[in-house]
Amino acid sequence: MHRLDKNIQSYSKTKSGNQATLLWGLIVFLGLTTSLVWGREHQKLNIHPREEHALSGTAFAKTVESMDLAEREQAILNEIQKGNIPEFLRELVAIQFSTIVGGEQYNLKFFCMPDYLSIGSDSDYFLIPMTPMLAQKVVDQLGGMLPTRKMVNLVWKAGALKLTPQPIPPSSAMVTVDVFREHNAMVLKSRAASMAAFPLGSLVVGHKKDVVLSNRIFSKPDKVTIYGWHYPSGKTIQPLYSGHINWYTDYSHGIRVVLNTCLVNGVTRKLSEIVADPDLYELFSDEVSAMETTRYDTSQSNYP
Repeated sequence: MHRLDKNIQSYSKTKSGNQATLLWGLIVFLGLTTSLVWGREHQKLNIHPREEHALSGTAFAKTVESMDLAEREQAILNEIQKGNIPEFLRELVAIQFSTIVGGEQYNLKFFCMPDYLSIGSDSDYFLIPMTPMLAQKVVDQLGGMLPTRKMVNLVWKAGALKLTPQPIPPSSAMVTVDVFREHNAMVLKSRAASMAAFPLGSLVVGHKKDVVLSNRIFSKPDKVTIYGWHYPSGKTIQPLYSGHINWYTDYSHGIRVVLNTCLVNGVTRKLSEIVADPDLYELFSDEVSAMETTRYDTSQSNYP
């Protein structure tokens, strides 16, 4: 009996005839409730309902344009805690694949947001870059985690709509809200051209780099690790990179929330536990060893 069989042996006692639908209630944290029902291809992320008079993406961008980084990040967190994200981001998309590790075949499924984290409504949303510290706080509250490089590649491969990257020439303004808005408008214009064929909720990829988990977080705790921005050919603009200080974030960075609960051969597991497991980490990671940490340090001292 291999390692996974031993880990899940206790689950087999709950099965009779057809496997029962597994119900899993996730953490209620800081007023945000996340719940899902296994067995569906899509899982609904239940966050506070968006308030009727919540800020649109355009209005939110205007409110934070003159804030310093720490103030802006607190404002982003406040809006997410109030449920001010588009409705279409609340229903997660299943990423399904099979792989062989240690001579054993595994059938795997994890769940992610269909687009990068945004502030606003379905009709007016703002794809908001953020530091890994804020990203970590958000995914913690949503019962999620950040993806690995392997998971980013799997999400891109599964993408229904593969947008072409639209880089903006490098400058010192790359980290400003003005450039965030410029790039947001570029992305939304290209997204709108395919809306009839790929409505909101379709898995959209190719328009941002991902802030990712990597063992570089452990060896370089003061850095952010980014990866991706795939061309439609599959080639990436951004190789795995951890040269920026952890408070750096520019217009090209996106946060794709991945649920920290997956299915491994039909059994519910924690992704964060699997990527840290020396025998199983290769299921969701392409690094040379298990993850030494699965989170970024969220200390306020990480800000400038």
